[in-house]
Amino acid sequence: MAKKYSVKFMVIFWAIAILLLAGWYVFLQVKNRNIENLKPFVKIAPVGSERRSEIATLMDIYSKIGNSGEEKNLLVLFQNDLELRPGGGFIGAFGMIKTKNGKIADIQVFDTGNFDKNIPNTETPPTPLTDILGTEAWKMRDSNWSPDFKIDAEKAEYFYKLGGGAESIDGVVAINTQVLNSVLAITGPVKIEGYPGEYRDENAILQLEYQVEKGYAEQGIEKAGRKNIMGELADVLAQKAQTLSLPQQLALAQKIEDHLKQKDIQLFFNDENLQKEIEDIGWGGRVRDFDGDYLMAIDANMLSLKSDYCIKRKMDYSVDLSTDTPQAVLNITYEHTCRAKDWMTTDYRDWLRVYVPKDSYLEEANGQSGDVQYAEELGKKVFGMRVDVPVGETKTITLRYKLPQSLKNNNYQLLVQKQSGSGEVPFQISVKKTDGSDVKAQETLTGDKEFGF
Repeated sequence: MAKKYSVKFMVIFWAIAILLLAGWYVFLQVKNRNIENLKPFVKIAPVGSERRSEIATLMDIYSKIGNSGEEKNLLVLFQNDLELRPGGGFIGAFGMIKTKNGKIADIQVFDTGNFDKNIPNTETPPTPLTDILGTEAWKMRDSNWSPDFKIDAEKAEYFYKLGGGAESIDGVVAINTQVLNSVLAITGPVKIEGYPGEYRDENAILQLEYQVEKGYAEQGIEKAGRKNIMGELADVLAQKAQTLSLPQQLALAQKIEDHLKQKDIQLFFNDENLQKEIEDIGWGGRVRDFDGDYLMAIDANMLSLKSDYCIKRKMDYSVDLSTDTPQAVLNITYEHTCRAKDWMTTDYRDWLRVYVPKDSYLEEANGQSGDVQYAEELGKKVFGMRVDVPVGETKTITLRYKLPQSLKNNNYQLLVQKQSGSGEVPFQISVKKTDGSDVKAQETLTGDKEFGF
C-alpha cells in the first residue's frame, strides 16, 4: 500500500531538503519559515514513528543550519558514481554553500583537481592508491576512501583546510550523480547557454561526462574551466525549481527522501546532537555495529575510467550453521556489460574490500587477481583484493570463510550494508540452520537490509 503523507509536513520536507541538499544540482533560495512553531505538532502528526523522526530531524537541520542567524558553511562533495569509490564515487568537484536566516548567502564550486594543487604532498595515501594508481600524496579527490561517511567527511574537511580553505565547516554533504536524474525528471529538460544540446533525465549524466572529458576542448574551453558547467547547470535548475508546482515539489521531496535512504545523499554535521539524529534515522552513511552476522562489499574503481556505468553486480551468500564451526560462502559476480573500449570505458580494475564479523577466518578465495590482504577496520575483519573484469566478460569472486562461533544458534540475523553509489544489487541468501533445515530469501538491495531466520 502506498504511503500517505501530510501535505503540510511534506512541504516543510521540501523546503529543508532543497536548502540543505542543493549542492551540485539545485541552488534554491528558500523563504524563511517559522519552523519552531511547528515542532510541537510533529509528535501528533498523522504519520508513523519513522516519519515523525525524519520530520523532526529535518526541522532541526533547518533551524540549526539553514535558518540560523549566524552564517553556516556546508561542504558539498559531488561524487561521480560512474567511477565508484568506497564512499560513493570519485570526487571530481565540490562546493561551499553558505546559509543564513533561511537563505543561501553564497555558493562556490571548485574543480577538485585544481584545488588539490594547493594541498601539500604530506599525507600518505592508502596502500592500494599507491600500489595501483601510483598516487604519491593523499588529497581531497581521494578523501572518501572509507565506507563510513563520518570518516570521509572529516577527511574532506581536513583536506579543505589543508588546501587553504578558511571557513569553519558546520556540515558535509555528499551527493551522487543519480540525484541529478531525479531532479531533471521533475523539472523537465534544461538548456545551458553556451553549451550544445539539452539536459534531460535520460541523458544528463553521460552528456555531462562527455562535456567535462572531451566536449570542452571541442568548444575551445580551457581545461581549468571544463567543470564550470556544473555551476551553470545549478543556476538553471535553481530558476526552474522556483517555478515548480506543489505536486512537483512533493514529488521531488519524495525522490530526495529515497536518495537519503539509498545513500545517494549522505550527511554529516559537527553539531553532535544533530549528528546523532542523522545517524539514528540512517542518513549518516555509517558502518553499523551489529549483534549478528554482517556483510558489506566495497568496490573502488582503479584506473578504469567511468566503467562503473557498465558494471552489474550481484551477490549470493550461503551460511551453514549445522557444522561445528559456522561456515560462509560468498559469491560476488561482476558483469561488464559494455562490449568495446572507448573514451569512458575500459577493462574494469577494482579494489574490493569485503567486511565480515571480526572473528571470521578466510579459508579460500577464488577469482581475484593476486593475494588477499587482511585487515581489521571499523570493528570488522576485512578481506581486500584486486578484481579484474575485461570488457564484455563476467567474473565471480568466491570467498569461503569461517564465521564466529557465537553465530551458531537458531536465531540467525544478518545485516547487509550496501555501498553508496553501487546501484541496485540483487542479493540471495540461503541458511542451513542448526537443525539442518534450509531457509532462503532474496532481495534487490537499494540500501541496507536486515535478514532474520
